[in-house]
Amino acid sequence: MLYREAGQFKASYQADQQIFPIRQDRVGFALVLAFFFLLVPALANQYWLQAILIPVLIFSLAALGLNILTGYAGQLSLGSAAFMAVGAFAAYNFMLRVPGMPFLLALVLGGLCAAAVGVAFGLPSLRIKGFYLAVATLAAQFFIIWALTKFPWFSNHSASGVISTQAVVILGYAFDTPASKYLLTLSVVALLALLAKNMVRSSTGRAWMAVRDMDVAAEVIGIRPLHAKLSAFAVSSFYCGVAGALYAYTYLGTVEPEGFNLDLSFKILFMIIIGGVGSILGAFLGAAFIVLLPIFLDNVIPQLFGGLLSSSFSSNLQLIVFGGLIVFFLIVEPHGLARLWQIGKEKLRLWPFPH
Repeated sequence: MLYREAGQFKASYQADQQIFPIRQDRVGFALVLAFFFLLVPALANQYWLQAILIPVLIFSLAALGLNILTGYAGQLSLGSAAFMAVGAFAAYNFMLRVPGMPFLLALVLGGLCAAAVGVAFGLPSLRIKGFYLAVATLAAQFFIIWALTKFPWFSNHSASGVISTQAVVILGYAFDTPASKYLLTLSVVALLALLAKNMVRSSTGRAWMAVRDMDVAAEVIGIRPLHAKLSAFAVSSFYCGVAGALYAYTYLGTVEPEGFNLDLSFKILFMIIIGGVGSILGAFLGAAFIVLLPIFLDNVIPQLFGGLLSSSFSSNLQLIVFGGLIVFFLIVEPHGLARLWQIGKEKLRLWPFPH
């Protein structure tokens, strides 16, 4: 009875089309933001902040970028980690070679560089689709990592290829503690997620979904597939580039090509499959699930089964569970955890009545 919109009247189109049309959703969202901005930094220890919450937020942003491209525009990509690498290396070189470069500006410029590279590798989407487009973006993964390794200019001629990132300073304040890095990452991710939520509800988002559902019919009604597909690649790569810069500066502390390998691209793809394709919330749920599941398996399963599991089986348990969950969600609930959350909300709005 608490989750009802009865008595909440809307007198304008703006009120009817707002992101959270129900008052309970607005209050709940405000409470969630207050919890993560105020309570989490005060209660969580350094391990939770640095090793769990920061990567969850960064992977959520990267999964959000891939979800824009794959979930909303229907263009399959396997090169998300490569676009993250472009954003990380671009931000590093901007801060290295431009005196007095602000970190936030370097973050945006790194995302723009990733967007430009994404548009370049998105050009084949105008002629090919599906599996063939996935192979083209997979080629981008290998080519970008090869270029970053082959040309030492990108790594400032480092002999090892591993370089430490510069200090993150904004308006004279140094973000050098796990709590400060967490708040910075959370602020950037929350802002970009809000922009993405509004973008997919705009005419641009509707054009993406029309091209995803049937590109020929979308072109007939006046939507330009060229503009829609390339804009999706640009926005998706921008989000991945910003996520890559945050990944290097607030989590790893180093910029290295091997940190953005093919396994990371597949991990981001698994996030949107499990979280929910074509859902903003699904990116966050999938990232949290993928990051927290290995910790659960490493700590809980050995305690439950003790010495019953062999070492070889325990080492492959994560891969077995990942594969099984992907198959499960593809068969049982293709829209992932976000759809389960939506079904729960719909049932709560009807409770205690059966229909």
